[in-house]
Amino acid sequence: MNKKYYVYLILTDNGSYYCGYTDNLEKRFQKHINGKGAKYTRMHKPVEISWYKEFKTKSEAIKYENEIKKLSHRAKYNLAMTTNQIR
Repeated sequence: MNKKYYVYLILTDNGSYYCGYTDNLEKRFQKHINGKGAKYTRMHKPVEISWYKEFKTKSEAIKYENEIKKLSHRAKYNLAMTTNQIR
C-alpha cells in the first residue's frame, strides 16, 4: 500500500488562499470547514479546495508546500486556475 500526500490551496471567504499538506484531502478539508483545521482557516472561512497536487512522500509534499507559501497571491491564483482543480 502506497500512501499518498497532497499539497492543496483553499480559497477563503476573503479571497485569500491557504496552503497546506495532508495525507487525506477530504478529511482535512472537513476539519477546516468545521473550524478544527489551521488557525488561519478559523479566521478566514474556507470556500473550496481550488487546487491540489499529489506526492509519493511526506517530505516531497512539505518541500512543495513551503515553496507555494512563498508565492504571491497572484501566483497562487494562477496555480489555482490550472487543471488539478476540485470544482
